[in-house]
Amino acid sequence: MAKILPFKAVRPTRDKVSLLAARSYDSYTPAQVESRLRDNPFSFLHIVNPGYKYQKEISGELRYSLVRNRYQEFKEEGIFMQEENQSFYIYKIVNRDGLEFNGIVAAASVADYENDIIKKHEDTLEFREVVFKEYLKTVGFNAEAVLLTYPDNKELEVIIDFVMQSRPEYEFTTTYRDTHYLWNVDDETILKKIQNIFSEMPALYIADGHHRSASSYLLAKDLENDNPNHNGSELYNYFMSYLIPESDLKIYEFNRLVKDLNGLQKDEFLIRLDAYFRIENRGMEYYKPSKKHHFSMYLDGEFYSLYLRKNNYEIKNALDALDTQILFETVLKPILGIEDLRNDQRIEYAHGKKDLAYVKTAVDSGNFAVGFGLLPVTTEELKKIADEGLRMPPKSTYIEPKLRSGVTVYEF
Repeated sequence: MAKILPFKAVRPTRDKVSLLAARSYDSYTPAQVESRLRDNPFSFLHIVNPGYKYQKEISGELRYSLVRNRYQEFKEEGIFMQEENQSFYIYKIVNRDGLEFNGIVAAASVADYENDIIKKHEDTLEFREVVFKEYLKTVGFNAEAVLLTYPDNKELEVIIDFVMQSRPEYEFTTTYRDTHYLWNVDDETILKKIQNIFSEMPALYIADGHHRSASSYLLAKDLENDNPNHNGSELYNYFMSYLIPESDLKIYEFNRLVKDLNGLQKDEFLIRLDAYFRIENRGMEYYKPSKKHHFSMYLDGEFYSLYLRKNNYEIKNALDALDTQILFETVLKPILGIEDLRNDQRIEYAHGKKDLAYVKTAVDSGNFAVGFGLLPVTTEELKKIADEGLRMPPKSTYIEPKLRSGVTVYEF
């Protein structure tokens, strides 16, 4: 059964939160990072990019120790404060598209991750797990929550609605036009009620943050081995998570762009595709698939619809039925020669918020030869993959909400 704990978050003061909160570092362009570091002394980016102070690129162990130093400076300067009581945090996001996400920031159990109560649907890269584990070990905090999802629960919905009747501790809108609200909950009765509800859930599912959760698991094992008095209650046995109901989860597709046709001429490529798909030329019509196992393709100035010939493709499990896997097994690997979806430089990915106009422009520019459009993975598919112990191909899902770093910090 799932175990979550309240914790004493380190968080920015109310007057600084809008200045401090930052998107994931990788989501900024270099120019955006530079402008924020230059113009906003309170940005969390100053913590994760400590070399800016010295106008120097710094990496490895030295960078980790400087991140720790910069974080301590923010605490010493009163930009961060420590919660007095163990708390859960009700966190609401209303994004620029009007979508609303309501969830709970809590500490999730490493033991649940190890025992598959917290279920995974995506493979991780070992070197990334190890690098981030070493980073966490040095800095001693986690500032970006793992996104977990749980089955819709009426009792939790009532509790969250009740808490949100009061004034939020934070209410701020970002330059990205998302509005964030946070309420801290330290009432013992409510805390126990929330914990009991989660304790009755057989499983939670990772929506976003597979590498972060894997790294937290590795860190806990390291620190357990280093601690002769380990008893299981230490803070390193948990990691910060943001838990939202399944109905709040928003999943977008990742479309595929390929730089060449693997030495094939256009007509040869189409003939090879015909073995697996019923193909229709849609001309300049922006064709977007509306059913599973249907795909959009943009090639040489024209759109095509591709409908899977099911008699030529065998579905044995939940992974086989996934459109990203079907495209890999029928097109990307056998025809275009792309076997390593993570590292092959001939393929790139564009999440569905960029739509098919982005795919068309990318191909028309000459940088790519062909683009493929897919339907989003559903929450049910995600759960079924995880339940069967399978793993999706990389870049199968682009999931919202996207949390800001530094709004709550979990120290261990």
